[in-house]
Amino acid sequence: MMEHEYQPISFKDVLIEMKDVSELMVDLSYSAILFDSKEIALEVINLEERMNNLVYQARIQSVLGARRIEEAEAMSGMLQVAEAAERIANSASDIAKLILKDIRFPAKLKRVFPEAEEIVTRVIVSQGSEVAGRTLGDLKVQSTTGMQVIAIRRGKGWIYDPDRTTRVASEDILIARGPEAGEEPLSMMAGSGERPRVEASSAGEVDDLDRAVQLIIEMKNLSELSVGLAYTSLLFNNMEVAHEVVALDSTLDDMRCDLDLWVLEAARKIEDVRYLRGLLYMSSFAQAISDSAHSIVDVLLRDIEIPPIFKKIVRESDEIITRMTVTPSSPLVGRTLKEMSLATVTGMIVLAIKHGDRWVYRPGKSVRLESGDTIIAKGRRDGECRLYELAGHTAEVSEE
Repeated sequence: MMEHEYQPISFKDVLIEMKDVSELMVDLSYSAILFDSKEIALEVINLEERMNNLVYQARIQSVLGARRIEEAEAMSGMLQVAEAAERIANSASDIAKLILKDIRFPAKLKRVFPEAEEIVTRVIVSQGSEVAGRTLGDLKVQSTTGMQVIAIRRGKGWIYDPDRTTRVASEDILIARGPEAGEEPLSMMAGSGERPRVEASSAGEVDDLDRAVQLIIEMKNLSELSVGLAYTSLLFNNMEVAHEVVALDSTLDDMRCDLDLWVLEAARKIEDVRYLRGLLYMSSFAQAISDSAHSIVDVLLRDIEIPPIFKKIVRESDEIITRMTVTPSSPLVGRTLKEMSLATVTGMIVLAIKHGDRWVYRPGKSVRLESGDTIIAKGRRDGECRLYELAGHTAEVSEE
């Protein structure tokens, strides 16, 4: 076990990195499952050690930073957020360890992964493509395709969590995550052509295993939504959104009970039940993420002071959360999310839309935007700027 040493680093920077590392670990753990990759699983384990060190730094900073009872209360809230990020990271590490132990997952699960709201995909960069030889910053991959490159396989080595300065080479294998609609544009950009489509099962072929697999994808979607909404509730001090996170956690509890039943039913009809263990672990993974989101909003629900530093933590992390109002002159007015292809055009995932006094969480593609609507979205900063312009704003993005 690596011995941790205190380092002079700000509490803000520690929490930013904890948020970024935990989110990367979740993305990589799903990637390891999808691509049967022990190498990616090992990187998740390596990141866990980094997270352990960050947790140590956070605890030391929380002790050093509290001189009065008011400061101690605010610091305790931030420490609770840090511990939630740690639990998310630990859950991702548990999934990675399963892969290293050769725990298998049903082939049906991998086939329906593309049906998730945020998918993981792999494309090969061909020679002569517009991607080869250019940096990710120059290409603006996420704001043009909606996909975020989370890892690059180059020869026998890996580049994890590449940044704007990372240069892409021909024959690189890009691992990216984002909306399903962005998979084909990314593939075309890399010169790989159209992605082959997996045919879905017909309604008559649906069995208990099909239901269990579909439920896993839904749990994945809801658990990721709950984390985004949890940070949103604290960022904007919004009790309504916090209560939605609590409701999502309860929904995931019920879904996990249903999944356990369907897996047991499926076990009666297949010869090798070992492939079903992976589904149970996956449901536990999604539930742990949702529980962590609940822990984050607990800070708001218990009326613990949220210090101004929290806004900087969310706004300066790799994946930011933003809020904006649709103006009367916006081209979004009267158009659906599908018609505008917001996720692909901006790289931002819409978490919620407020119509008047009513919130629509996890809005579907058929939701129509109107003047005065409030949009809550997550993604990269350059995508935020593009979404801000589409919403009809010409000034710089507000930090309010």
